[in-house]
Amino acid sequence: MIAVPDLLDFDELLTDDERAVRDRVRAFVDVRVRPSIAEWYERAIFPTELIPELAELGVLGMQLNGYGCPGRSAVEYGLAAMELEAGDSGLRTFVSVQGSLAMSAIHTYGSEAQKQEWLPRMAGGTVIGCFGLTEPNSGSDPASMTTFARREGEAWVLNGAKRWIGLASIAQIAVIWAQTDGGVRGFLVPTDTPGFAATPISPKMSMRASIQCDIALTDVRLPADAHLPTARGLRAPFSCLNEARYGIGWGVIGAARDSYATALEYSLTRRQFDRPVAGFQLTQQKLVDMALEIEKAQLVALRLGRLKDAGRLQPHQISVAKLGNTRAAIAIAREARTILGGNGISAEYSPMRHAANLESVRTYEGTDEIHTLVLGAHITGISAFR
Repeated sequence: MIAVPDLLDFDELLTDDERAVRDRVRAFVDVRVRPSIAEWYERAIFPTELIPELAELGVLGMQLNGYGCPGRSAVEYGLAAMELEAGDSGLRTFVSVQGSLAMSAIHTYGSEAQKQEWLPRMAGGTVIGCFGLTEPNSGSDPASMTTFARREGEAWVLNGAKRWIGLASIAQIAVIWAQTDGGVRGFLVPTDTPGFAATPISPKMSMRASIQCDIALTDVRLPADAHLPTARGLRAPFSCLNEARYGIGWGVIGAARDSYATALEYSLTRRQFDRPVAGFQLTQQKLVDMALEIEKAQLVALRLGRLKDAGRLQPHQISVAKLGNTRAAIAIAREARTILGGNGISAEYSPMRHAANLESVRTYEGTDEIHTLVLGAHITGISAFR
């Protein structure tokens, strides 16, 4: 892959440790993902054989401290997400579901016993987690969820359904959010519990090298201590979503950069009318526009990372990156495909795959519309959700 010009010397804004993390993940993607991703996508296969290697790479729960977690900075996690998504959104999504959603929920809201039981194995890749919030009829409005957990003696009994739940069919532990008589609570549900069933959703036109599932919960009986003790109300799952949204703000830059690099390399070698396609003014305009948007997106993501490491990151600021960077990434992937001409629909080239994946990324963890309203409420002081 051709080196992408760094127009603003972005690397100078990073520390040696941050560059080392980025370069290590980039090398992993180059060696272990790029040669096979087109086949995995075509065959709709998530490469589970990479899970131990991702654990060894130190990207599972990498931003969490203790319990066997790597304890890296927010910026380092963001850079890793960017490199993973340059390979494929499905790979970054796996790391996000495992670390930013499932592990983050346990790390933030779990008991000490729950943390000790699950987090070291999840960081080591021997236990996979999933995060069950979205329902068939409850996506952008999780307050309307109908999954319910009732007390029955000392036990909890869960009934309901979840949809578009990443990794559920290969997970050993599920973080399930449910209504109770006391409001929304989070529950740790071992996936071998009777009444728990996860079914992969197929066929898909996007995120094909990834796993999303329907979950059915039928009289799932759990012990009294199965709930996350400090998770009460929707603020708890929303905090986990913000962890994932932060990673998305970085990750989509990787998809955009890979699309741009593919188009740039192609335009320099593809000849039409006795000259490289890159020598035409319209092509150069496309390349410049893409490069400018990537540079801006990187600066936004880095600013958020610095704020997060300083403990000052606000939810509306995450929406800036999730909305703006994802919107830019989709436009770049689509424009990159045009430079490839007819060859752009071939799986040999990445932009069309990235564009298809990004349609999912722009939808999950808050649609464009939801993040627009988050920012609108912050700007005006008026909530327009209801």
